[in-house]
Amino acid sequence: MRIIAGRFRSRLLKSVSGLAVRPTPDRLREAMFNVLSGEVEGRTFLDAYAGSGAVGLEALSRGARHVILIEKSPAALAVIRENVQALHVQAEVTVLRGSAARLLETHTADIAFVDPPYEQVTQYSTSLLALSNTGCKLVVAQHPSRLTLDDAYGFLERRRVLRQGDNSLSLYAAMRDSASE
Repeated sequence: MRIIAGRFRSRLLKSVSGLAVRPTPDRLREAMFNVLSGEVEGRTFLDAYAGSGAVGLEALSRGARHVILIEKSPAALAVIRENVQALHVQAEVTVLRGSAARLLETHTADIAFVDPPYEQVTQYSTSLLALSNTGCKLVVAQHPSRLTLDDAYGFLERRRVLRQGDNSLSLYAAMRDSASE
């Protein structure tokens, strides 16, 4: 696994061994950041269910001001910490251990990426509603292509779906009416 673009382009990242963590494929990550293009720079980016931290670290490489990585697995947390240390970005990254569903409401970010284990379908609605309550403006949810997520969660409404084989990305943005509240 590697960083695709930005200041850490081509830097290799460690990944979590075993089948418990499903890394976001490079092609899908590249497609997501191409769609987000100028949205990431200078923003706070939250990567829930972070695994190796690759998505959040890619955001940092592409200009995010700060990245929050949330992960529950001790093995994945160890890999995240190694990757953060290898890139020398400890001051730009906050690593949180625990349940994303609980921690999401306590941290504010401009952009969030959620990728719960595919078999934990209820985590999508829990995560998206929690992020809606924090005022997050843009959320990307990675999910199996066979799963259709709702059109809206709280103040977040789906604007686009990118499909790549078995994986899809649903992009949610704050509803226009909620921006004035």
